[in-house]
Amino acid sequence: MNLNLYNTLSGKVEPLTLEAGKPLGIYACGPTVYDYGHIGNFRTFLQVDVLRRTLKLFGVPLRHVMNITDVDDKIIRNATALNLPIGEYTARFEKAFFEDLDALHVQRPEVIARATEHIDQMVKLIERLAAQGAAYQAEDGSWYFRLAAFPAYGKLSKKDLSGMVDGARVDVDEYEKDSARDFALWKAAKPGETSWQTAIGRGRPGWHIECSAMAMEYLGESFDLHAGGEDLTFPHHENEIAQSECATHKTFARHWMHVRFLLVEGRKMSKSEGNFFTLRDLLLKGYKASAIRFALVSVPYGNQMNFTFDGLVEATAAIERLRNFHARLVAAKLEPGATALKAAAGHAETAFRAALANDLNTAEARAPIFELVRQANTALDKGEVLAGDRDAILETLLFFDSVFDVMEDRDAEATRHAIEWAHSAGRADEIAPALLAGLSISDEEVEKLVAERTAAKKMRNFARADQIRIELAEKGILIEDSKDGVRWKRK
Repeated sequence: MNLNLYNTLSGKVEPLTLEAGKPLGIYACGPTVYDYGHIGNFRTFLQVDVLRRTLKLFGVPLRHVMNITDVDDKIIRNATALNLPIGEYTARFEKAFFEDLDALHVQRPEVIARATEHIDQMVKLIERLAAQGAAYQAEDGSWYFRLAAFPAYGKLSKKDLSGMVDGARVDVDEYEKDSARDFALWKAAKPGETSWQTAIGRGRPGWHIECSAMAMEYLGESFDLHAGGEDLTFPHHENEIAQSECATHKTFARHWMHVRFLLVEGRKMSKSEGNFFTLRDLLLKGYKASAIRFALVSVPYGNQMNFTFDGLVEATAAIERLRNFHARLVAAKLEPGATALKAAAGHAETAFRAALANDLNTAEARAPIFELVRQANTALDKGEVLAGDRDAILETLLFFDSVFDVMEDRDAEATRHAIEWAHSAGRADEIAPALLAGLSISDEEVEKLVAERTAAKKMRNFARADQIRIELAEKGILIEDSKDGVRWKRK
């Protein structure tokens, strides 16, 4: 099945194509490791995860490259304030980033490229631009991209840049969205700053040159798809295109995917508004990593998302519905044969695939799966499900989970890790009390008490059975009795 994806460059939904005999090349902008990632960042990384999982589901080979920006203005400023080498400063945030990715079950790219490990490639690209007159050196030794050398500047963001001032320069990595100026490729060394001695002088790279150099290093001068958050469209991605295409005279990336902004409770996320949340903040409040993942991927990447706590509660309930149904279906004793449910499972899988193929419409993709669960639960209640139905339904759920990845309960591990981090970071007072209660008992201990309760009920010792239920409830464990057996779950 072909994947149709909105292309920011063309402004249209187009088939995502790859060159014959080659894996599909994806470059996705990664984190700048100067602080802990917030949920807006992780919405982008999760939507790129949906993309790669969908491509794999459709049988498309891929080579996914993600950069780690470990040198830029913010990193240098923060590391200097703490009197730390930038490598020591960024290491803890890079480690935290990958821990958070693991908690959200985000698959690792095939290539992870750190900016500080690719200085030579950046210098060579700048030399190439200088040889064509597209880069020049300023009086202080810094190098700039000559914007006038690329008349097509603005073709990605569709901005009207006719009023730009020829020859005006901007030094900072991040600047006003309407500012079109010659931008820094290489910044001359300043006293006390991390720098490298190179053929173009002592200094360090500008932010924009990093991605161009690393993308071309691993994917070639022209590749299939570039992805990132919509906030990077201008100036970062526009600058990437300009410097890359000036150097190579080839199309840099043929397809551009941008993930829309995330609002929190209808407002822009900011620390001053008090609605700025990292993944760890939410885990310490008692929300589950699977629910955060499900909420962040259920709104299609091309739609702006309004993140709410009610939405997290709904995501938690939806996941529990899936997990409970799966456990019930697996445990059920069924007769051989099949009913119309087998065909319904096939139709749900087809609809699921078609929705993903239509610009990764995750909202439409989940709908037929939950409708199948509803139909099958009703049939189970009536004793109308056969073994062939179960096999087909389980296969459809497997397809669903290959992209959404929320069926297996691994939430306690992510929560436990967040609690350990909070203690080490001096933030133990932010841990929700219910979390500590729920993690004070292991799965094995729960299983023993559930078995003891079942035995007590058989012996008609209902007082002991009730006592165990209450004891488990106080530790955040809920017990559910059904005709298919006893199930338990953590709150």
